[in-house]
Amino acid sequence: VQLQASGGGLVQAGGSLRLSCVASGLTFSNYGVGWFRQAPGKEREFVAAISWSGGSTYYADAVKGRFTISRDNAKKTMYLQMNSLKPEDTAVYYCAATGYGRVVVPINQYDYWGQGTQVTVSS
Repeated sequence: VQLQASGGGLVQAGGSLRLSCVASGLTFSNYGVGWFRQAPGKEREFVAAISWSGGSTYYADAVKGRFTISRDNAKKTMYLQMNSLKPEDTAVYYCAATGYGRVVVPINQYDYWGQGTQVTVSS
């Protein structure tokens, strides 16, 4: 199983980025998926999750209203649209997949992880 994240970069505060994560080696449409992030010196934290069908989503309070998670099961790809970015959003962003098809928040319930993509927001 592989999850390949991409789309990170350097952006000014208030700007936007779209992260993508392509899955292989698993029946993507059976899995709930999520995005997490880890800033330097901090623990990895939950950002957003989406159910297998895309019908349910859930966001951390810190990103609610600014970030949107989505998925395309035909392309085996998940996305994180990030708008109105803030310097505190700076982190390595990781995509993950869980065998629980529903929305899942706890990090220890995710089975597979991508390699991470760096997002840096300058003030």
